[in-house]
Parts: sequence; C-alpha cells; structure tokens
Amino acid sequence: MSQTTARIARRGLQQLSHSRLPKQTPATPAFVARRTLTACSRNSMVGIVSSSSARSSFGGRMSRGSFRSPALQQCRTMFIQTESTPNDNSLKFIPGVPVMVNGGTYEILDAKSSLVSPLAVRLMGVEGVTGVFYGPDFVTVSKDDSQPWNLLKAEIFAILMEHFTAGKPLFRENHAEADGPQDTKILDTDSEVVAMIKELLDTRVRPAIQEDGGDIEYKGFDEDTGVVKLKLKGSCRGCSSSSVTLKSGIERMLTHYIPEVQTVEQASSFSVLDEEELIALDEFAKLEKRLEAKNQDKKDG
Repeated sequence: MSQTTARIARRGLQQLSHSRLPKQTPATPAFVARRTLTACSRNSMVGIVSSSSARSSFGGRMSRGSFRSPALQQCRTMFIQTESTPNDNSLKFIPGVPVMVNGGTYEILDAKSSLVSPLAVRLMGVEGVTGVFYGPDFVTVSKDDSQPWNLLKAEIFAILMEHFTAGKPLFRENHAEADGPQDTKILDTDSEVVAMIKELLDTRVRPAIQEDGGDIEYKGFDEDTGVVKLKLKGSCRGCSSSSVTLKSGIERMLTHYIPEVQTVEQASSFSVLDEEELIALDEFAKLEKRLEAKNQDKKDG
C-alpha cells in the first residue's frame, strides 16, 4: 500500500463518524504545531542565501543558525524544507510562507500555461523541469528522467528563494486567484450524493494527497453507473502508485460511506480543458497579439 493510500485509509477509519455526511473537524493550533514539528523532524532543512551584491545561492543540509560567516550577515536568508513524494520525478518544496494564499491549487504543465505566473515561467525554464504545481503552502516541481535532482535543486532553490523573499505576486495582475478549491464547492444544484462525495474528497482525501505534493480534482459523478470521475494532479500525475491511490484509497472510502458510488475512475487529461488551461491559452493568445502589434509598429516606423 502506498503512503498516500495509507494516509487516506487512516483518515477514513479514524476520523469519519458513522453518519453518512461527516462533519469537518477544524485544525487546532496544537494539531498544526504537532504536524509541523513532525514534518520538520523527518525531513531535512535546506538553507538558501541570497546576496544583493552577487546573485549566488547555496543549498544543503543544515539546521537553523548554521551560518556563521560575517560576510553573510548582510545577506537575506530563507529556509526551504524539501519532502520526497511517491513519484521519484516530483519533489515538494516548502518555503515556509503561503503559496496559494486562498488555499487553492494550480497546476502548470507547459510553457503556454506558465505565462500566467512569473515564478512558473522561471521554473519551467530550468532544463529538465516538466511541471509546476502550487499548493496552499508548497510548490511541487516535476522533472523528466534526463536530469537528476542533485543537478536541479540548486537552481530551483535559488528561483524560489528570490521570488518569496522579494514578496513578488504568484500570478500576473490579470489573473485572479480562486478562493479555495472550486471543484468540491457544494452548489445548490448538487444532489445529496454529489454533496457527500465533495465533502469526503475535500475534508478527508485532499489533505492526505496534498501531503504528498499532489491534489485531486472532482470531474463529475454518473448517477446511472455510479462512477466518480477524478483527476490526479501534481506529484500524483504519472505516479506509478496512482492507480493504487484511486482504487485502494479513494474508491474504498467513497464506496464504504456512500453506497451509490460503485467505482472511481481517473478522468482523461485531454477529455476536457480545465478553467486554468483555458485561461492560459487565452493569455498566450493575447501575448501573441501584442507581439504582432509591436512588430507591425516597427515595420511601419
């Protein structure tokens, strides 16, 4: 059983009540503190230093206060925590500051879709990087097999450090960040079954998957066949254990608490364009028009 599946199972068995529609338990400060301390104890801290006089960076295993050189006292410092994921080609970076301030997620898989985010443009420009995923407090970077992590980490650390220490916006001005996950937002038009599916996904499944640097997106429920369509994102996309997560973790929980659900299937990535993908295509079209206009002005001049 994969780590993600185990987390989903624990949440389902330990936290769900016997009622059909469980109530969400708010995270207390003590609970958050315990989770933070546990995460810090099992993962290494990575220190990044940025000098105003020289654009240099350093990444390595270290503890807080390990910089002692007087030459570095004027430098801005930032500690970035890294966590491995079930996907060997995805790594989770935790900068210690909010990433998606409204609690949602956003995935970028190509140069066109990265245009809405200056940070994603820089990360996607790193050789070997194939995807960027923003979570509430983390950034998951995915790569291909051509580059090992020990060659990519330093440059990724430097890009993340420069962005977050400068307080730069994550998205461009004309891109509005959604207020939390929109796919599991319960609507007035949703049936009781759909509302329960969304509640379970949002309160029990999504937190477990985000711990592994990924996310799920609800794509629909067929009441005739009992099939729930989900889309895996971030580190879960292309992960070898994604099918195990869907069947042994998510499907088992949903079918146990919602008898109307018969099975869970992964939605095709190409069956429908996501809202963010449509926005990215629109931004790319606008950029092309601006470039064409500039070129035309130069010719006319």
